[in-house]
Amino acid sequence: MPAKGVTEPLSEAPLRDGGGGVWVDGVTRRFGQLTALDGLSLRVAPQEIVAVVGPSGCGKTTLLELICGLQQPDGGAVRADPAALMPQRDVLLPWLGALDNAALALRARGIRREQARAQAAPWFERFGLGGFERTRPAELSGGMRQRISFLRSLLAFKPVLALDEPFASLDAITRLQMQAWLSHVLEREPRTVVLVTHDVEEAVVLGDRVVVLSPRPGRTVADIEVELPRPRHRTDPEVVALREQALEALGVVE
Repeated sequence: MPAKGVTEPLSEAPLRDGGGGVWVDGVTRRFGQLTALDGLSLRVAPQEIVAVVGPSGCGKTTLLELICGLQQPDGGAVRADPAALMPQRDVLLPWLGALDNAALALRARGIRREQARAQAAPWFERFGLGGFERTRPAELSGGMRQRISFLRSLLAFKPVLALDEPFASLDAITRLQMQAWLSHVLEREPRTVVLVTHDVEEAVVLGDRVVVLSPRPGRTVADIEVELPRPRHRTDPEVVALREQALEALGVVE
């Protein structure tokens, strides 16, 4: 294993058609004397949704930043197609309207403001945001702000989406609504998705697989296939059984 890891574009043949994929091989990441990840391996197939759960401080956010190239591993390798990170908080700019906030991903690519607005505007109806294009973030609900944040990530037009607790700040009802909404959007606009969440039920409802990490330093302790049709509901017996399996891997006894 090299003393310093590498992050590079995915070079191996994709596991599914459509492009996009993530390959994390034996990755270690240290911050001084603290080891966040230790020998972690993960493979995400193109257009697969993998939900990652684990205790606080086990390196989940670090994993997403490695996938996005925002950090470099100390050991092992990360290969991924270009990825867009959606952080836990929406980080919308308060002085811009909803449309301009969503269009920031296009502006970052050098597209002029009016052209960026024109490209972003058609998505507002599809995302249930029609009529709110000029509304500033302070006047929007939490769910609407998260939709704009997700749209901004989507408009980066990168094949991989790294979602860091995207619904953690929402109330329970809005969170359920947003889970259903996200599942529907990803059916229409498939991406390779790595979703970090503390909510095991959310992981089972949204993911094709649930990867469970150990307490710090983070290692994979379980990789659970979710072979259930969508839409899924928390009360479905199969969802409940998979939730229990993931909780057992986490060492949680109810």
